[in-house]
Amino acid sequence: MHQLSASDQEILKHKKKQLLYTKGEDLFKQGAFATYVMYVQSGLVKVYLQTSPNKRVNIRIASSGDFLAFSSVFGEEIYTYSAVALKDAEICMIDKGGLKQLLYSNNEFAMRITSGNYKNESHLFHIISAISHKQMRGKLATALLYLSDPEFLTEGIFHHLTRQDIAEFATITTESAIRFLKEFEKEDIVKLNGKEIQITNQLLLDDIAKRG
Repeated sequence: MHQLSASDQEILKHKKKQLLYTKGEDLFKQGAFATYVMYVQSGLVKVYLQTSPNKRVNIRIASSGDFLAFSSVFGEEIYTYSAVALKDAEICMIDKGGLKQLLYSNNEFAMRITSGNYKNESHLFHIISAISHKQMRGKLATALLYLSDPEFLTEGIFHHLTRQDIAEFATITTESAIRFLKEFEKEDIVKLNGKEIQITNQLLLDDIAKRG
């Protein structure tokens, strides 16, 4: 695992196992018993909420170095969201007790986890704000800016996302996402090439996202 000392590695040596999840395979489902904390060694994982039988809200993308289901370390007994591999992903499944021991013994590691959780919490506030206050164009602009993070682009993120996936990040319908993407292309804000989306005018996209 990244950024762990030899002693930290020893703590987790017998408390973790590594699995390969193929593209489209579920890591875990919302409401299932939270057996492990999961650490993304490589790949991309889509994290989402199933808000109704036929409706999802995509929360975030987890990539190398991210933890999933971390709240289970502190007593959360079920997975509060679902996770699925967007591309082949190496996942380290860690015993909750072992990880808790590591947090107590390694302050630097604990602070890094706290920082990561703050980043995720901040992103959730942006999602809530978008759902509550923004029009559909603003929602889609916000989602595109998030998905165009350099770390995700390096992984070829849009190649692994359908238009429905993008719509579920923006909390709009797939039809609306397709329509507004075409509008953005006509306005020279993005360039579309099959599944790929390239932002060509980030300042204008930022403005649309801020104005909502």
